[in-house]
Amino acid sequence: MFEKKHISIIEETLPEDEVHFKPLFGLRPGVYLAGLYGTVLAVILFFVLLYPGLTKPGTVFSLSSEPSGAAVRADNVYIGTTPCEAFIPKGTRRIEMVLPGFEPSRQELEVKSRLFGSWLFPRRERLAETLAETDTGGALLAAASEYGVWSFTGEPTVTRQIPQVLSEGAYRSGPGAADSTGRIYLEGILKGSARFTSTRAGLRDLIRAKHLADNAGLSPSPASTLHSLEDMLVYLSEAPGAAQWLGSALPPETSAVLTNSSWYAAQNAKASEIRSRSRSVSGVFGEAVPVDSLIFREISEGTLVQGGVFPREVPISAFSIAETPVSYADWEVFMKANPEWEIEHTRTLTAKGLVTADYLGPGGYSGSSASGVSWYGAEAYCHWLTSRLPAGMADYEVRLPTEAEWEYAAKVADQSGSGPKGMGEGLWEWCADPYAPHWSLPADPAVIAAIGSPERSVRGGLSGKDSGWDFLETRGSLFPAACSPFGVFRPVLAKKVSR
Repeated sequence: MFEKKHISIIEETLPEDEVHFKPLFGLRPGVYLAGLYGTVLAVILFFVLLYPGLTKPGTVFSLSSEPSGAAVRADNVYIGTTPCEAFIPKGTRRIEMVLPGFEPSRQELEVKSRLFGSWLFPRRERLAETLAETDTGGALLAAASEYGVWSFTGEPTVTRQIPQVLSEGAYRSGPGAADSTGRIYLEGILKGSARFTSTRAGLRDLIRAKHLADNAGLSPSPASTLHSLEDMLVYLSEAPGAAQWLGSALPPETSAVLTNSSWYAAQNAKASEIRSRSRSVSGVFGEAVPVDSLIFREISEGTLVQGGVFPREVPISAFSIAETPVSYADWEVFMKANPEWEIEHTRTLTAKGLVTADYLGPGGYSGSSASGVSWYGAEAYCHWLTSRLPAGMADYEVRLPTEAEWEYAAKVADQSGSGPKGMGEGLWEWCADPYAPHWSLPADPAVIAAIGSPERSVRGGLSGKDSGWDFLETRGSLFPAACSPFGVFRPVLAKKVSR
């Protein structure tokens, strides 16, 4: 039916393909290929090792300073903060290390370069400088000012951290505490900083700063730690209300241990005794002193006993206080003598940061009193009125009252039923003090003024009829350029104090 056929498969191995180079310019392939490979390798090595050094010669410097944190500039261009590494191009370069509160380090360097291997293995050098503090405590004072600003931001969170600026400043100014004078000054700055300590993060920073200052900026030793603890306990024991302040700043579990202690109970009893005397003041009003259209009333020296959460006693020197806040009519006289404060210059004043856009705003809230005037404006008015004092009052000045003076005058007026009018009856009145949350903690007024604050104190603000005695101790704050329709000011006349 079908015929079977056999198919034969023949396997054949073909020779592999081979490439044969021909001689080139009489050179055998092995010779000119070796030369080609060598040339390619030489080009690669040139661009890796030589080209960077030819096109961008220079040296990598390891830069450090004591104390650290100095800004480094090369030919006035910022290149880092110590300690750091930075590449500096070849040539004569002016290197500066700048740290606030310290003498800048400036020098000219002849920066060289390594010809070979400048990319993989650049030329390296070290530059270390010891900076001299320009004034004892200058770095700590600058840090305390920044610390005060951070105190208004509240407790840190996961997304918003607060830098340990105060302890950093204490580390930098630590060597200044080597002598007793420097140590006392640093102590004063730390006491002033305590007034801004309202958070647990701030308290940690303050305690760490105390340790560093006591140990001249070095790591605390057991002996210096005990000394620091002793100082802190003395401070807390001598400052009325400090126990309550510490309890408010500690974590809840630690605060509970403190508030249940016998020491806290004793301190609380002491504070309560002082608070019980806050309703009695010994000052009396004297004669009226006219200055231009303002009438000032003399008030005798005495002691302000402040109540509230953190009570204290404050000695008050004699001064005179305006019977009423500055009126719109008074302010118009001032503006005519100082045209830069005219309302049509609001935009210029705002650009300078002296007022806000609502300068001398609606007005109707406070009747005849000049509302909508910033703290800067109130200060300018006081300086102007000082220049108008008669020659016989050359050793006097017109200024804003301190918080203590305002409260003292308000309590004397409330107790006697005479003197200044309208204190605390619905309007906030500017005070001279930089605002600190815990103003009752003891501190040198000059140090507090040097530390400053992003806000200024205001007093009053509540109706005495509705809130009783407490309105005399009510505190508030506004940033100094603020022009509130509820804000006025009432100057005082007092002897000049050397600052």
